Amino acid sequence: MARVLVVDDEPQLVRALTINLRARKYEVDAAHDGASALHLAATRHPDVIILDLGLPDMDGVEVISGLRGWTRVPVIVLSARHASDEKVEALDAGADDYVTKPFGMDELLARLRAAVRRATPADEEDVVVETGALTFDLAAKKVRRDGSDVRLTPTEWHVLEVLVRNSGRLVTQRQLLQDVWGPSYETETNYLRVYMAQLRRKLEKDPAHPRHFITESGMGYRFER
Repeated sequence: MARVLVVDDEPQLVRALTINLRARKYEVDAAHDGASALHLAATRHPDVIILDLGLPDMDGVEVISGLRGWTRVPVIVLSARHASDEKVEALDAGADDYVTKPFGMDELLARLRAAVRRATPADEEDVVVETGALTFDLAAKKVRRDGSDVRLTPTEWHVLEVLVRNSGRLVTQRQLLQDVWGPSYETETNYLRVYMAQLRRKLEKDPAHPRHFITESGMGYRFER
């Protein structure tokens, strides 16, 4: 049974989410501000967090940054902020998904299930993937180049992980956008160009002529060992 931490200062919304989640056999904790959220995350160890950005004591991005200092628990942002730059800021801080208010309960629950699935360890034979100078530790979410750790943002890692787990196979632009940013980002191909360029700069020996992170023009991307 998965445990969900709901963080929002709207009592009616918290109550509605709690009722819907418990009806689907989730265990639910609730916090109405950032400080309580961080405390409950540390003491109750939720499997996923649903987080509003507009909290009374701190911005939700600060909560995400605080969480990412010690945990990889999936965070689904639930916010009335629609601006693209605010979404990117939350995702770069470490959020796993972003849902704008008003929202459909079915869509939110689907994203919740997807976040829990992604965070659940699988029976993977390729927990560590090595190719040339690069080593990817999928369980520890770490990458090394020539024996040295490479620092990736949470979003960079998420893009990389999807590609590495599909090694040798084409991952379409739509699939990659859905897996990393969610269904509402299916057309935001500019995100992929930016993050692929960042990954190549950090990981490829010659970013202008990539060996491992390959673009299939007009279709998607592929990771080659």
